[in-house]
Amino acid sequence: MELDTSPHLKDFREEARTWLEENVPGERRPESDGPEVREYDAEWHRRQYEGGWAGIDWEPEYGGRGLSLIEQVVWYEELVRAKAPGRGIFSVAFGHAGPTLIVRGSEQQKAFHLPKILKGETPWCQGFSEPDAGSDLASLRTRGVVDGDELVITGSKIWTSYAQWCDYGELLVRTDPDASKHKGLTWLIMDMRLPGVDIRPITSIDGWPHNCEVFYDEVRVPLTSVVDRIDNGWSVAMSTLAAERGPGFLDQRLELIVMVDELIDHARGTGLLRDDAVADRLADARAAAAALRSMAYYQVSTAKKGESPGAETTAIRAFTVQLQEQLTRLAIDILGAGALEWHPWTRRWLVDFAAPIAGGTKDILKNIIGERVQGLPR
Repeated sequence: MELDTSPHLKDFREEARTWLEENVPGERRPESDGPEVREYDAEWHRRQYEGGWAGIDWEPEYGGRGLSLIEQVVWYEELVRAKAPGRGIFSVAFGHAGPTLIVRGSEQQKAFHLPKILKGETPWCQGFSEPDAGSDLASLRTRGVVDGDELVITGSKIWTSYAQWCDYGELLVRTDPDASKHKGLTWLIMDMRLPGVDIRPITSIDGWPHNCEVFYDEVRVPLTSVVDRIDNGWSVAMSTLAAERGPGFLDQRLELIVMVDELIDHARGTGLLRDDAVADRLADARAAAAALRSMAYYQVSTAKKGESPGAETTAIRAFTVQLQEQLTRLAIDILGAGALEWHPWTRRWLVDFAAPIAGGTKDILKNIIGERVQGLPR
């Protein structure tokens, strides 16, 4: 699929490019663990919303523009080209909480939460993984017990990104302990400021608290916060993961392509491109990035035809995390000590150690590809 042939899309791209040139923040995102991080991210999303660039493919009744996913991809491409700030602590809100509510939430839930997400008012986190339930998510033990018109939540979650700054969380709990592990689960909207929620940031290898451990001590959540219905949470979680591994994070994949091109330009400018070994590695990375772009366009084409994301989204995610690893290693090898000065490679080098683990290890992803895409035995 080619995105540049339509006159409408060319005009849309030019409009987006002009707006970004005039509005991308000049100051870098704060590198601290204080409230200024949330303030910076919220201001950037609020600016996009006021400019008409938030939720491009979301329905107008919830604050979006009601355009197609193709326009959304054009916007993503221009964002990364302009080196605009990413979603930051709003990654979960835009990447899969919002998309999950769009397809599985009640009208009341959508009307309340979606406009707040688009306006940059309410960052979300994801309460899925537990100390003993990571890639095997269905083994989770955090309990939700129905008590009148409330669910009483007890348990803990870990690797909850940006929980310390978030107002809401997408929480997966076990509501029927006697059902098989993929059944009896419930997906609910968790107000992270409720009594009994204890958020403990975890400092990562790069010195920044990306993740948190969260404890729930008899937290009382109204049943109106349940998305879809009680005990059908695994189905809802599959919608969440389809968004996460599908179009929901296209911008982060497209960013990798820009990073490869930057490395090539640097190698050319410093003469490193004359080294055959460096040139070969850069060529491999650029080919992989081009393949990733094709995969992104394939996902858009599939979604445009109204088809639901399938198991192939797992293959795309597995390919993406491998490219992340390959690219950061290549950048450090090429830049050497210069990587300490060229943001963001040193931080990415540390953060990308988690890429093959977060969201399901690459080994689990390969098992899924083998069984569900290639039809291999378990």
